[in-house]
Amino acid sequence: MVTDNTMLSDDKTQLPEDPLALHAPRLFRAFGWYLRWFFWRNFHAVRIARCDIPDVPADWPLIIYANHPSWWDPALFMLLANTLLQDRTGFGPMEAEALQRYKLFRRFGVYGIDTASRQGAARFMAVSLRILSRPGTALWITAEGHFSDSRVRPVRLRPGLAHLARRVPNAVIVPLAIEYTFWNERKPEALVRFGRPVTVGDARGHSVAMWNELLEQRLTETMAALAEDAISRDPGRFREVVRGRAGVGGIYDIWRRLAALARLRRAQLAHEPRRDGRP
Repeated sequence: MVTDNTMLSDDKTQLPEDPLALHAPRLFRAFGWYLRWFFWRNFHAVRIARCDIPDVPADWPLIIYANHPSWWDPALFMLLANTLLQDRTGFGPMEAEALQRYKLFRRFGVYGIDTASRQGAARFMAVSLRILSRPGTALWITAEGHFSDSRVRPVRLRPGLAHLARRVPNAVIVPLAIEYTFWNERKPEALVRFGRPVTVGDARGHSVAMWNELLEQRLTETMAALAEDAISRDPGRFREVVRGRAGVGGIYDIWRRLAALARLRRAQLAHEPRRDGRP
């Protein structure tokens, strides 16, 4: 676990609005069902690339860091935490000003950071270290620190993650690539892919700059692999986390359903049939 105990004190006067104390697991699980509906309503599907998700022992610190293409990213993090990593309690930083607009997120492990000040950087480090000192937790970070198109190269990360990585010597740090794209339906696809983890063996004795370069490299290669998956438009490269509705919607789909019913057939609303034969 984390070895620098000077930053892991239980003196909560140093950690206002302590996310460990505020987290409400039952409320978070209930919110997970709302998120499933929310993504079902707004996306054709949420898909995860068919690659190995790292199996990390519960007593090892886990950090998942991603690119930041959209407003949807925090909600997607919470959906993935609720569906793929239910054995881990997820936490993550958010710009303090933005968190004021989504105060309920504090009950889901989100903590506010003022990225424009040194005090904000110190709070990020203190809170993150304290979270990672607890077994069974995971830290989710949009490491670019600002919205950025998934095609922009080179990928540049804020240095806070590299500083954190040096302070948590046995953490498993996993890159996560995210894309939102349109394929053949009216609604978009949310695509994600986990990449090769970074461990202490990869970066023993690295400086912050060297850590940052390694983390950028791993995220870049993960984003490139996801881009190939997205360009293929092949659902077989993914498994579905959430399946939304197909079709154009409105009166056009109503007409197609009625026409199919008159022929005693099931309406095929999708532009391409599912491989399992369902519409």
